[in-house]
Amino acid sequence: MSSGLAAIAPPARTPGFWSRARGHRSFTIGAVLTLLLIGAALLSLVWTPYSPYEMNLPGRLQGPNATHWLGTDPFGRDVASLLLMGARASITVGVIAVSIGLLFGTALGLLAAARRGWVEEAIMRLADFGFAFPAILSAIMLTAVFGAGMVNAIIAIGIYNIPTFARITRASANAIWSREFVLAARACGKGAFSITMEHVLPNILSVLIVQATIRFAIAILAEAALSYLGLGTQPPQPSWGRMLSEAQTLLFQAPLLAVFPGVAIAFAVLGLNLLGDGLRDLLDPRLARKR
Repeated sequence: MSSGLAAIAPPARTPGFWSRARGHRSFTIGAVLTLLLIGAALLSLVWTPYSPYEMNLPGRLQGPNATHWLGTDPFGRDVASLLLMGARASITVGVIAVSIGLLFGTALGLLAAARRGWVEEAIMRLADFGFAFPAILSAIMLTAVFGAGMVNAIIAIGIYNIPTFARITRASANAIWSREFVLAARACGKGAFSITMEHVLPNILSVLIVQATIRFAIAILAEAALSYLGLGTQPPQPSWGRMLSEAQTLLFQAPLLAVFPGVAIAFAVLGLNLLGDGLRDLLDPRLARKR
C-alpha cells in the first residue's frame, strides 16, 4: 500500500493580457489600424513626399503615378502628403478633445458618486443639459462668436465629451462605492477623497480607457465633419474633412480625390472602434472570452 499522498496538480495558469490580446481578432485588427494612423501622423513630422502647402497648378488633378503616388488635388498639391498631414490634424484634435472630456468628465463623475444628494443631482442635470449641444452645434455657436478654427473645434468636441465621461464615471463609481472593501475603508475612518483616489478610480480605469478609445474615434469623425463644413481646421493646414469638401465638386472628373480621404477616415474610425471593443473584452473579466 502506498504511503504517500497523490501529487496535486498545480492550478492552470491564467493567460496574461498580451497572450489573450494576440488571439483577440477585434483587438488585433484595431491595434494594427490604429498604429498605422499614429505612424502616418508621426511620419508627417519628419517627412512627406512633397510639401503639402506647395501648389503646382500645371500639374493639377493628376491620377496616381510614379511621381505622385495618389495623384494631385485641384491646386496641384500631392494627395499622399495631404493625407499624412491630415492624420496629424485628426490625432491632435482627437487627443486634446478627448483629454478635455476625460479630465473634467471624470472629475465630475467621481464627485457625484462621492457626495451623492443634491451634488449628484446637479451634476447629472448639467450633463443632461450638455447632451443638448452636440459637437457640430457647439462649433457653430463658437464660430459665430470667435471665428472658425481648429482650437474652437477642439473646445466644442471636448465639451461634447464631458457629459459622456461624467455619466459613465458616476455609474461605474457608484458600483464600486457599494463594494465591501470600500465599506471597510470607510469603517477605518478614510475620507471620501482618499477612498476615491485609492479604491474607486483605480477600479474604473479600464472602463475609462475603453470609453476614451471609442470617443477618440468619434472625435476624429466630428473633426472631419466640422472641417467639411468649414468650421474646423482652416487652410492651409490639411484636413481629411476639407479634402472631402474640396473633392465633392469633382466627383465625376477625379473621383479618387474623395475616395482617399474617405477611406482614411473610415479606417481610422474602424480601427479605434475595434480597438475599444477589444479592450473592453480584455480588461473586463466579465466579458473576457477564452479564444
